[in-house]
Amino acid sequence: MPEVIDLKPPPGASPARQKMYEVIFETETTAGRTFDVVLIAAILVSVAVIMLESVASVQLEYGGALRSAEWFFTVLFTAEYVARLWCAGRPTVYARSFFGVIDLLAILPTYVSLLFPGGQVLTVVRILRVLRVFRILKLARYMGEARVLGQALRASRYKITVFVMAVLSITVIVGSLMYLIEDQASGFTSMPQSVYWAIVTLTTVGFGDITPQTPLGQALASVVMIMGYGIIAVPTGILTAEIVETARSQRGPKCPGCERDGHDWDASHCKWCGGLLEPPPSQMSPAPAEESS
Repeated sequence: MPEVIDLKPPPGASPARQKMYEVIFETETTAGRTFDVVLIAAILVSVAVIMLESVASVQLEYGGALRSAEWFFTVLFTAEYVARLWCAGRPTVYARSFFGVIDLLAILPTYVSLLFPGGQVLTVVRILRVLRVFRILKLARYMGEARVLGQALRASRYKITVFVMAVLSITVIVGSLMYLIEDQASGFTSMPQSVYWAIVTLTTVGFGDITPQTPLGQALASVVMIMGYGIIAVPTGILTAEIVETARSQRGPKCPGCERDGHDWDASHCKWCGGLLEPPPSQMSPAPAEESS
């Protein structure tokens, strides 16, 4: 979740500017929450218009209406973007922020389409503006869990990299073998084509556009299929273990009395029973070495 930036207008700002800031940027008031809900509804409808415009039959019959609706939403979002710049206390900071960049990218493609026809399809990036729902529904409390997942992913990146490299090596070897076993009539016309078949089979996708015809090729395919089920479990196990370890390291000290955790690392007393807490392993002094006789 992007960091929240303080964009409040200066104390000497006009009442109209302060009121617009409360409506556009704040979600604590009824007007602010209503504005955000209406904004998200408009974003979803505008994305639906863009998607419908890509359907040939719909575009043929309702192309003019869809194009008009797209320009209506573009002008609406442009006015909203300008209003955000006007009422923000630091407009340049807002323009360079995550949401500021997304808000700008949401309106630029339609104007670019005037010079490059078809560029308006890039306006689907405005779906990212729905991320504002985190502020409306106050889902920021769940971002701590997202940080745990992110730390687990970073901690397991080397293991996952080794796993991916091993899978790529297996697909190259299996694809090469299948290229030697099968002939071009079966669809294995080249080694890259055979490696593509190995990737599709090993990941248990199984498009079926290329299939081995010889008994030896079918036997090798069976081995690859069975191997695929075992390979799928490897990254899941790696990530799960890292998530458990990361979550355990963030629980804080454990109370020896009620045996409950979840305390702050600098806490000295249990917040449930008031007993003294065990210091975390990182703060425990090492045991003195035994004197040699």
